[in-house]
Amino acid sequence: MKILVGMSGGVDSSVTAMLLQKQGHEVIGATMSIWDKNTNFRGDLSADSCFSPHEEQDVATAKEICNKMGIPYYVLDCSARYKQMVLDNFKSEYKAGRTPNPCVMCNSYIKFNALPEEAAAQGIEFAKFATGHYAQVVFNQASQRYEIHRGVDNTKDQSYFLYRLNQEQLGRVVMPLGAYTKKQVRQMAAEFGLTVADKPDSQDFYSGDINDILQNEPLTGNFVNKDGKILGKHQGYWNYTIGQRRGMGIAAERPLYVIGINKDANEVVVGFEEECERSGLVAANLCWSSISGINEPLECEAKIRSSQQPTAVKVIPKANGKMEVLFYTKQKAIAPGQSVVLYRDNVVLGGGIIEQAV
Repeated sequence: MKILVGMSGGVDSSVTAMLLQKQGHEVIGATMSIWDKNTNFRGDLSADSCFSPHEEQDVATAKEICNKMGIPYYVLDCSARYKQMVLDNFKSEYKAGRTPNPCVMCNSYIKFNALPEEAAAQGIEFAKFATGHYAQVVFNQASQRYEIHRGVDNTKDQSYFLYRLNQEQLGRVVMPLGAYTKKQVRQMAAEFGLTVADKPDSQDFYSGDINDILQNEPLTGNFVNKDGKILGKHQGYWNYTIGQRRGMGIAAERPLYVIGINKDANEVVVGFEEECERSGLVAANLCWSSISGINEPLECEAKIRSSQQPTAVKVIPKANGKMEVLFYTKQKAIAPGQSVVLYRDNVVLGGGIIEQAV
């Protein structure tokens, strides 16, 4: 089978390509170029991020690995669509006082959409598209739906970032690393003689100052408590996210956390740790995966950030295609703009964008 592999120049995608080749598939390597060469960002940038001016280093590494494997390699320009679907969304969400998750948007619109579409447009023939994500795609014969299952490595599971992939996308995807731990993948890379066996993982989508992307000029506003008392000054609400504890410079008897953002007044509301806890949330812009949706309350599990383990919840469908998610254990830092992802037995049911904490 001809399989196009999204190559990042890292250990995961490199081992993915090697595994598929050893299984007898005809492998083709491709890297998506997302950095706009005309961008002039001011921040301190490093190569340990997905969106970086150093992507040519990753391209060189991916090309070297593909040459070692004796397979074709392409660099596909996805920068315009990345700017439109990821960066513009990132900017508009922060300006609206919300905290976006660019990795969720990138997977849905760029890695699993723009990249294979651009490859097909250039005449590259392939039957499946593969990535180095730590998750598994399984076809359920009973429901006749593709499902996203959590990867076996709980510390590296990436199913949270993939919940917005639709059935068409899942039908053409291969994720061989979902059955392995990160330690096993690095061991395989060493056995394959890959120079990236010990290469560090990317830490974030962008390592510089977010104001490079937002292009906002500093605007003095107030830190306030929940009663409206002014506690200090800041230079723009967009520099803060729900749950943030550092970077406020306010003297207090205990550590303060960001518990709310009022963009219209340019206010950042702060409080103590217990004031950061909530029992539920309302989510919109829903996307269902292993099920087609819900029309009655549902008991399952949920995650509001990729690094946490799923926790028990009750989900209640609401009007206008929204849902309320009630947690049996209070959660810290439920941030509007982030995603809530629902699970049952390690299978992604679906998810949505957090609209508000309740």
